[in-house]
Amino acid sequence: MNRYLKYSLIVLIISIIGFAIYYFVIKSDEPKHTQHQKKGSGDTIKSTSIENLLKRTDNFIVGNYKTTTPKDTIINSEINLPGIVAYDPNSSVNIAARISGRIEKMYVNYKYQKVTKGQKLFDLYSPELQTEQQNFIYLVTNDTDNQSIIKASKQKLRLYGMTLNQVNALTSFKRANPVVSIYSPASGIIQGTESMTKSTEGSMQNSNITTEALTIKEGDYVKKSEVVFKLVNTDKVWGVFNVLQGYNSLIKINQSIKISSEFIENEPITAKVNFIETQFNQTDRTNRIRVYLNNSSLRLPIGLRLQGMVKTNSTKATWLEKEALVTIGNKKIVFIKMKDGFKAKEIKTGMEINDFIQLIDGISVEDTIAKNAQFLIDSESFIKTK
Repeated sequence: MNRYLKYSLIVLIISIIGFAIYYFVIKSDEPKHTQHQKKGSGDTIKSTSIENLLKRTDNFIVGNYKTTTPKDTIINSEINLPGIVAYDPNSSVNIAARISGRIEKMYVNYKYQKVTKGQKLFDLYSPELQTEQQNFIYLVTNDTDNQSIIKASKQKLRLYGMTLNQVNALTSFKRANPVVSIYSPASGIIQGTESMTKSTEGSMQNSNITTEALTIKEGDYVKKSEVVFKLVNTDKVWGVFNVLQGYNSLIKINQSIKISSEFIENEPITAKVNFIETQFNQTDRTNRIRVYLNNSSLRLPIGLRLQGMVKTNSTKATWLEKEALVTIGNKKIVFIKMKDGFKAKEIKTGMEINDFIQLIDGISVEDTIAKNAQFLIDSESFIKTK
């Protein structure tokens, strides 16, 4: 019995000594700032929170960057518009076959060849036209008293494409010709058939292609009313200019535009905006305007690149430097300055003038934002505004 009591006392003593050692070690390792906090409630402790650092990078960006603010001000500017010289389709003439037949001989050989009024274009073989000539010859030979029928027959030959001299020759020589020459009714540039016409879209930029073959050749048959050539006039041309998105509202009909090019550097042209297209080009995100130009001196070859300059009216609005925003798809994003960093915010914008963009909604002049938005992102996928 005494032996069991002896062992129990030994275990108890060892347990007491172990607990004392454990309590002493824990007490000595307690942080000093924690001890100080316990000593008095009046002492302040500096926060070591990393809450901001743990926020998602697609919503909050920690850092110290240069900032700027939107400004309510008035901006005056000049808008530079790239352009090109194009044909005026309103001054074009279709050279069509007025009667069916076969082209025996061509006197124009390639597109963009210049022709003058009255110049021979091609010879047409037409049995139908030959029959009409024979009818006319019979009338003027055997029925001279019936002037009304002779006049109607003569008018019919004119409508089929014969000139007055050709009809008078029938009266004099009384010999029908199965092959009739067709002459140009106006001066201009041969541009090919209807299917080849692209001038109104400004596709004549590659103007060095001056020997492109025509689609209609000698020996081809043409039907009545089929267009053989399109003849375009270069005395009056279009200046077609691209207007970038954001500048559309600044351009008005009859607004003055100063035009220059490498051919007229010392003599810029002052004209007016005649037409503003409403269709928006998704490819280059532009609208187009047209300016009608007098080219009787032929200083403006088709395809010549132009530079237009339009002075805008004074515009009062809230403006932001363009480098302070970044475009992501169809969204425009800025980074608003917060307590410990920057938060992404979507904004709505209007017109652009020089290095500034008009603010419509999203932020105000009271907000402070990052001066260069590109510095705050590595990838578009990192930005979320909600």
